[in-house]
Amino acid sequence: MNCKNCNIELAPKSDFCNQCGGKVIRNRLTFRNLFEHLSETFFNYDNKLLRTFIDLIKKPEVVIGGYIDGVRKRYVNPISYFGLAITVSGLYLLFLNKFFPESLDYSNFAVKGQEEFQQKNMSFIQEYMSIFMMLYVPVYAFIAYITFIGTRKFNYTELIVVFMYWQSQFSLVSAVAIIIGAIFGITNGILSMFFIPIMFIYGVYILQRLYKLSLGQMALRTLLFFVVLGVVFVIITIIMVVIMLITGDFQQMIEAQRAAREAAGS
Repeated sequence: MNCKNCNIELAPKSDFCNQCGGKVIRNRLTFRNLFEHLSETFFNYDNKLLRTFIDLIKKPEVVIGGYIDGVRKRYVNPISYFGLAITVSGLYLLFLNKFFPESLDYSNFAVKGQEEFQQKNMSFIQEYMSIFMMLYVPVYAFIAYITFIGTRKFNYTELIVVFMYWQSQFSLVSAVAIIIGAIFGITNGILSMFFIPIMFIYGVYILQRLYKLSLGQMALRTLLFFVVLGVVFVIITIIMVVIMLITGDFQQMIEAQRAAREAAGS
């Protein structure tokens, strides 16, 4: 008998392949064993997915630090976990657009006269959410690399792993919270006001556990992180303004502001 995954020869009574670790499957696929496999994968406490989710909250340094140090079997790897988060994000946006479109209304958070422009921007972000998620990771990893450069504990690639786990975990938690909020009539914009600070606090928590810094040291590093983030944000804003000037959206925004002032004056 050979392993169906890597084709290496196995002992007759082997339950797992000693080469690739794959489970030996002897029975044909039925609804019963399919359901058992799905239950084991998603609902069993001992499975990788649930263990990864829980331990990223309780002890993120074990999950992330362990993966960086070579522990690759105990938890879901960062690429798979990130892929799951992107999938869930796409599904929850599809669900909200279908059943709770009012929860995606951001007009109340726009300057008067720019409601349509704000909604257009948010629709663009939602449409390309997966791309934005992928862009956040290397940007935040770069900022952290600059912020913690004196410690020399993690290189840039390892920090990408850190922020892949961070982005994935936060995306999964926020997706569930946003769906629950939509059911109870709470808009995504209101929830974002609470989740953005929590997102950064969770990031600080992960980095503090990984770098094992004191609260004072971590406070200084966090301050430096936000300074660098501010510089990056200014650069991104300038780039966005240039793009808006090229596309004509900037002029549209100015005209909307002028119309709103004239309407208010009359």
